Amino acid sequence: MAELSIAEIAQHVGGELAGEPHRVIRGAAPLDGAGPGDLSFLSGGRYLPQLASTGAGAVLVPRSLNVDPPENVTLVRVDDPYVALARILPLLYPTAPEPPGIHPTAIIGEGAEIGAEVRIEAYAVLGAGVRLGDGVRIGAHAVLGDGCAVGAGSIIHPHATLFAGTRVGQRCTIHSGARLGSDGFRFVFFDGGHQKVPHAGVCVIGDDVEVGANTTIDRGSIGDTTIGSGTKIDNLVQIGHNVQIGRHVLLVAQVGISGSTVVGDGAVLGGQVGTNPHVSIGAGARVGGRSGVTTDIAPGLTVSGNPARPHRESMRAQASVFGLPKVVERLKALEAAVFGRGGAGAREGGQSAD
Repeated sequence: MAELSIAEIAQHVGGELAGEPHRVIRGAAPLDGAGPGDLSFLSGGRYLPQLASTGAGAVLVPRSLNVDPPENVTLVRVDDPYVALARILPLLYPTAPEPPGIHPTAIIGEGAEIGAEVRIEAYAVLGAGVRLGDGVRIGAHAVLGDGCAVGAGSIIHPHATLFAGTRVGQRCTIHSGARLGSDGFRFVFFDGGHQKVPHAGVCVIGDDVEVGANTTIDRGSIGDTTIGSGTKIDNLVQIGHNVQIGRHVLLVAQVGISGSTVVGDGAVLGGQVGTNPHVSIGAGARVGGRSGVTTDIAPGLTVSGNPARPHRESMRAQASVFGLPKVVERLKALEAAVFGRGGAGAREGGQSAD
């Protein structure tokens, strides 16, 4: 763990100081658990009560928030505390360098090409013709099938699997348990049963992509499944065959994308979103958590609900549903007032008696 003065922190993030600049910071912690040697952050007014009682030595706060520093706390005013924190954390918690080398238990297939400064850990398996760029790290028990390619600076964590032909770009991170390039779910019924459709495509990952733990990305059936550069995929995401994901897309945990779906650049899909096959989600669209996408979503549109529709419309529909119990009670009261204590039943009985 490193040490930084608050003045150094402010300089690194372009912040303005309010308080003591020379105190030493050795770590980071939330407002309610920080001590004098910790840096914390405040993202908005909701946590102002915690700021008043925090024990942190320094707190990153947005410039837009007009707040005075509590006693013994230095404020570092920045444009975005999250961005500032992301820049400071690697300085406070530098990653220990791992020496390159190939563990004696690793299995390297025929014709593999391995770049400079590569690290291959215990019991990793590389198939024939695998290509690794400079500085790649392959974790213990990871498996790379025949013909896989991993670009320079990428990390394949322990127990991840790249099926044959999968291509991963530069500076990517593939977390443990991820499965890239497995067969998609495609069958046709003939000869009395469900027959598997062979998959001839592969899985292609761009540069600077992160794939979360236990996420699965199918290979293409005809054509490839592609993930654009800069896209970040959370844990437990399922991406079907022939899906095309654009650049800088965010897919939150447990998203399920059916086959041949297209997701445009910069789109965001919240947790547990599911899509029908063959739909298109436009560039910059936002899909709220647990939404079901059954039709195309226009670029830049924010949608939610099941089926997903424009967010305001979805909220109005939801509010109407939540209001139904009150509507029912009002109807009962009206019936009682009009037809007497027995309500509609008494009215019907009275009519039949006539």
